[in-house]
Amino acid sequence: MSLSVKNLSKSYGDKVVVDNLNFEINQPGVYALLGTNGAGKTTTLRIILGMLAKNEGEILWNGKPLDAVHTNVGYLAEERGLYPKYSLLDQLLYFAKLRKVSKHTAMERIKYWSDRLDVNEYMFPPKVKGRTSKANRADQLSKGNQQKIQLMAALISDPELIILDEPLSGLDPVNTDLFKSIIKEEISKNKFLIMSSHQMPTIEEFCSDITIMDRGKAILQGNLNEIRKSYGRVNLFVKSDVDIAPYISSFGLTIVGKTPSEYHLKVSGEAQAMDFLADMIGNKVPIIKFELREPSLHEIFIEKVGDVHE
Repeated sequence: MSLSVKNLSKSYGDKVVVDNLNFEINQPGVYALLGTNGAGKTTTLRIILGMLAKNEGEILWNGKPLDAVHTNVGYLAEERGLYPKYSLLDQLLYFAKLRKVSKHTAMERIKYWSDRLDVNEYMFPPKVKGRTSKANRADQLSKGNQQKIQLMAALISDPELIILDEPLSGLDPVNTDLFKSIIKEEISKNKFLIMSSHQMPTIEEFCSDITIMDRGKAILQGNLNEIRKSYGRVNLFVKSDVDIAPYISSFGLTIVGKTPSEYHLKVSGEAQAMDFLADMIGNKVPIIKFELREPSLHEIFIEKVGDVHE
């Protein structure tokens, strides 16, 4: 299976919101769409889902035009999309029916995900004198629990392609870890996932390939590890019990950041870092930490998007 987005464009009048976008997902795993607010990420996802019409381009699933009605796709939107006054169980059964999932299978999956997401008390509240004694409608739930129900709706059909738009937005640390474990579970089933997120550590944790968008255009694409390697190991973190500012100054190193005990420095490469280390060792400077690494995705994102907006 594969997903191919070719020459995708979308405009509203004179405003271009997606500008000749191209990317491919040729193997199971998580593909990331990154960008600032208004970059075109959500618009792209909605075009893929058929929720918005495109002006140009094509979206292929297994070499054929993707039809979200007949393709098994799951979608977790950033905005809450549940019906506020209907019971949660009825809504999930309705969503399952739309995806042609039998009621028996749907109930099995709802029970599984209710346990997994710890929402049994809302999905199947006990009755007292014929009335439910706890919340069982979306407008009675916290935002975090509504997000759990929406994730259940996205996964109710056991989709081949899963689209997650800011899946961890607004979640507390416990539920963030829970959602991450479910994403890992779907990856282990060889699913295809597209994730849009502002949380760079999450993208680094899950995604092998990325597209960074700005003003509708792709400004950086490719394998994340290869992109980071292309920058080289230019970030140096040094911690010492003594003031190393004079040594930093003598080598002409750029200070990117500083805490009371640690410096984040920018070096030209490993050779300069090793010369700096040798100089401090030669002067018997006590070194607690000396870490040379590639730039983080956060740093790359700021550099690329910052360049565009200058």
